[in-house]
Amino acid sequence: MYKCAIILAAGEGKRMKSNTPKVLHKVCGKEMINHVIDNIRSAGIEEVNVVIGKGAGKVQKGTESRNISYSVQAEQLGTGHAVMCAEDFLKGKKGTVSIFVGDGPLITEETVRSLTNYHEAEGCSATILTSVMADPLKYGRIIRNANGEVEKIVEFKDCNEAEAKVNEINSGMYCFDIEALLNTLGKLNNNNNQNEYYLTDVIEILKGEGKKVGAIAVDVDEITAVNSKQELSVANEIMRSRINKMHMDNGVIIMDPRSTYIDCDVVIGQDTIIYPGNVLEGKTVVGEECTLYANNRLTDAVIGDRVTIESSVVLESRVGENTTVGPFAYIRPETVIGSDARIGDFVEIKKATIGNGTKVSHLTYIGDAEVGEKCNFGCGTVVVNYNGKTKNKTIIGDNVFIGCNSNLISPVEVENNTYIAAGSTITNKVPEGSLAIARARQVNKENWVHDKYNK
Repeated sequence: MYKCAIILAAGEGKRMKSNTPKVLHKVCGKEMINHVIDNIRSAGIEEVNVVIGKGAGKVQKGTESRNISYSVQAEQLGTGHAVMCAEDFLKGKKGTVSIFVGDGPLITEETVRSLTNYHEAEGCSATILTSVMADPLKYGRIIRNANGEVEKIVEFKDCNEAEAKVNEINSGMYCFDIEALLNTLGKLNNNNNQNEYYLTDVIEILKGEGKKVGAIAVDVDEITAVNSKQELSVANEIMRSRINKMHMDNGVIIMDPRSTYIDCDVVIGQDTIIYPGNVLEGKTVVGEECTLYANNRLTDAVIGDRVTIESSVVLESRVGENTTVGPFAYIRPETVIGSDARIGDFVEIKKATIGNGTKVSHLTYIGDAEVGEKCNFGCGTVVVNYNGKTKNKTIIGDNVFIGCNSNLISPVEVENNTYIAAGSTITNKVPEGSLAIARARQVNKENWVHDKYNK
């Protein structure tokens, strides 16, 4: 059977107090609406239409990589009106349309699949996703008849005293038979306390026409909507707990899940140990048997097997297997570090390639450089890559020993098997097998201190 989905994302989100549209706020590294789209697609629903309104241009830009279509709700006149704005998307279609909310990022692929499967298996005209809450707050209530069948949904502000005591609540997410939904939308009215067109009224209309309405209940976490920064923090906490549990189930050791922040697209190999305070962002990939000591930040990084990183930052870079990084190293974008290398404390590397077995142990800057294998950088070495106008490149061969406090003025080449004396400033090519010394000859002026200060 044909399946499609509509996501309601036109709300103003005033309580977020933000210039960013509500649905574009991120939960564990991904925009809320993109969580919804991705889970819908993972559940086998390919065609997705998003109803946009406030901040429409920003929402389109934030979702453009998802290959979806859009409908526009110029005025926010209720959820029923929002779906009316998507009628052109539905016209001519037969099958099932699922309706989700763009500020509900915690819905899972499994629940999307269960909702559509139940709806089709039971032959329902409408199926509601519900949950049971001890304190239903301001959610709409699911009203059932004496036989336990769904009779209608009543918005909280329209509830009478008895209805307000009902604990089963409406998630705002549904499945509908497309033809049944289209036939019903024209019958909606706004005769309610909010003067809005409620999508929930479709349920009562369908029941009055003798159509079958079903409902399935899920854990309340899944239907949690985000309407404020405080609720955004709750959603992040729930999602983070899910992500960390998934990684632990896959064989990752997380010493303190409450203080470990892993984005939803991160991949981690088994037997890796993660200490508190780690932040793994974007599409970071960490290999097997790694050790991430406390307080690292990895963003879009690719980390090989058996790597140890301590209190360091790695951004959009690659680190080879059996390499150690840190503490307090800063690996900037477009860096590639080989295997069995050592990047030590207070080392900064930017847009450089570091060969296998090379050691950059401490207090060194390497930028815009190609460094060969089994080199050694002495403390305080600087690759001087910027002349005030352009960035220039330094090429360093294999088995190069660079003494402490040396400067390599780019562009320059240091060939294989060379030594650079400590304190040198290198401006010309160092030929293979050479020792380069580029510093002033020492001059001792005897009795200078006595003569200067004891006249």
